[in-house]
Amino acid sequence: MTIIILCLFGYLLGSIPFGLILTRYAGLGDIRSIGSGNIGATNVLRTGNKKLAAATLFLDGFKGYLAVLIAWQFGDVAPYVVGLAVFLGHLFPIWLGFKGGKGVATGLGVLLAGSFPVGLISCATWLVIAFLMRTSSTAALIAFAMAPFASVVLGHFRLAALAMLLAALVFWKHSANIARLRAGTEPKIGEKK
Repeated sequence: MTIIILCLFGYLLGSIPFGLILTRYAGLGDIRSIGSGNIGATNVLRTGNKKLAAATLFLDGFKGYLAVLIAWQFGDVAPYVVGLAVFLGHLFPIWLGFKGGKGVATGLGVLLAGSFPVGLISCATWLVIAFLMRTSSTAALIAFAMAPFASVVLGHFRLAALAMLLAALVFWKHSANIARLRAGTEPKIGEKK
């Protein structure tokens, strides 16, 4: 019963669309009507408001981190189940007709709380690739592809299983981005789509 309640809490927390809330509060309208139509930080950045994009990135990451951090108080299995629940909440939020974001920041938050070193490796990978390639999607795909390997190398086998699920979902949510990357039409970070 406790796990079910924790998963419900994680899902509802993950469902909070911070990018949409912040851009509406700032008077920028519905973030889903610009750029990629996504509610995440990369699309918020397309409004030209770097502070809002940074706030979205932090809050989306923090909700993943917080849900797993709380779940650690309820045993060794709860964090991984709740980590998946908060991630699915971001991808399929009940408040937005189950049409949410791509899960990058929230997934990184989950990894950080699951194992700080694994999360740090994943975040560092994202930052380095984003800096070198200037495409958020490339950075996300490589960071999440690396996470299961980093988990195994550091001996976090349960986290590795979760990381594989997160990576599969991230790749699925980025299918249109992958097609644009292959075609050479994927927009750069901060560039209007």
